Amino acid sequence: MKSKGTTVNFFAPQPAQHDCCGVKPSHGERTPDLLVIGTGSAGFSAAIRASELGAKVTLVGDGTIGGTCVNIGCVPSKALIRAAETLHQARSASRFAGITASARLGDWKALVAQKDELVASLRQAKYADLLPQYPDVTYVPGRAHLTPDGAVMVGDAAYRSGKVIIATGTSPAAPAIPGLDTVPWLTSTTAMELEELPASLLVIGGGVIGVELGQMFARFGVLVTIVCRSRLLPGAEPEVSAALADYLRAEGVEVRSGVSYEAIRQAGNGGVELVARDTEGTAVTLFAERVLVATGRTPNTAGMGLEEAGVVLDSRGAVQVDDRMRTMRPGVYAAGDVTGRDLYVYMAAHGGKIAAENALGDESAPRYDATAMPEVTFSDPQVASVGLTEAAARRAGLEVETRIVPLDQVPRALAARDTRGLIKLVAERGSGRLLGAHMLAPEAGDSIQTAVLAVKHRLTVADLSATIFPYLTTVEALKLAALSFSKEVGKLSCCAG
Repeated sequence: MKSKGTTVNFFAPQPAQHDCCGVKPSHGERTPDLLVIGTGSAGFSAAIRASELGAKVTLVGDGTIGGTCVNIGCVPSKALIRAAETLHQARSASRFAGITASARLGDWKALVAQKDELVASLRQAKYADLLPQYPDVTYVPGRAHLTPDGAVMVGDAAYRSGKVIIATGTSPAAPAIPGLDTVPWLTSTTAMELEELPASLLVIGGGVIGVELGQMFARFGVLVTIVCRSRLLPGAEPEVSAALADYLRAEGVEVRSGVSYEAIRQAGNGGVELVARDTEGTAVTLFAERVLVATGRTPNTAGMGLEEAGVVLDSRGAVQVDDRMRTMRPGVYAAGDVTGRDLYVYMAAHGGKIAAENALGDESAPRYDATAMPEVTFSDPQVASVGLTEAAARRAGLEVETRIVPLDQVPRALAARDTRGLIKLVAERGSGRLLGAHMLAPEAGDSIQTAVLAVKHRLTVADLSATIFPYLTTVEALKLAALSFSKEVGKLSCCAG
């Protein structure tokens, strides 16, 4: 993916990392039991599981080993987000009587260097150093290409494996905004590698990446404007999206929802201007020193010969698979972000394992099921959810009941003097079965796991109400929300119910 003045090539060769694995491509044909294309979470999970099942595996990687999460995604972003949170906590310390504190970002380059050290150490420990521990896995650097006759070419070497798993991940996507190719736009990757922080930043896209990085840069002192076509986190419950937008605005982030993009161009003073229209149809021009494009990701399938080989792609270029991770080409499977669904590293690993088990004929292999998949946005407060939203449940033809409990009803939030947030539960009318749980709260990503188990095991809100929860914890909000289906929680004493 390219932006003017910056080249972002996720698959750029990394000789030092390839050399560590001691593999050199050569002429001839090889026949491993399983060939895995991609060295991110899905690829490694598939290769390791196949090795555990006794298979001879060839793992093909083109670029930095470890994939998106450890190198340019989850790990570096969350490290910087946590750093920004320390600044916010200090600045908001006065919510406690008698407490004063201050904090500032003293050295951006030092913080980025620390982030890079963490990335390098995890990449080495959790990816490169694992390979020698699995002697049945042979690592081969290079770009893979499938041929119509069933071979996989890596350089000038041909592989005729019984089974193939595609796990090549995604890259940042660019929206169709006239003039975008004329401005030096940032991706989520290059934004975290900036030599200096800009004075102002325009974030195009209100999804997970736009929200997380937008708030992060604002806390580092950058004037941030987030623009999006619909609303923040469009897949979340609308009450969650609206509340989060208010919290961001309270921190000084300008949030413009329902915006249509007309053009983007260089400004006379060296910055960037976005020409757009607001919800009323009024033309607006938004200026910033830099622009970050955070409008989703594109599957890495181009140039692999997939369609010619009989692998069906959707309109976005994602590999189409069934619940056993099978593509339309017999013997070819796919897992992870390249399938275009559930773009979370833990789901990529989950899919990779399922793909390997099914590819190797394990009759007890599970089917891919995201019914109880937790989702977390690392904003502050965090957004976490599992199961169906109210709208999704109704679209599925279910009759539902919902309850919303604001955090000012949760003792933990009162004690912490931070009542930003809410919890919404979606239950099936009549049975009370929990269909979905949606939290906006500090560390909601930890609390949501209780709801994950409830959805997975088809528990009811009555089951949650009857469960003992520890007092003065955020997760207690789940019990309070469950109790609200039958009681008025504002009339309960502490721990009562």
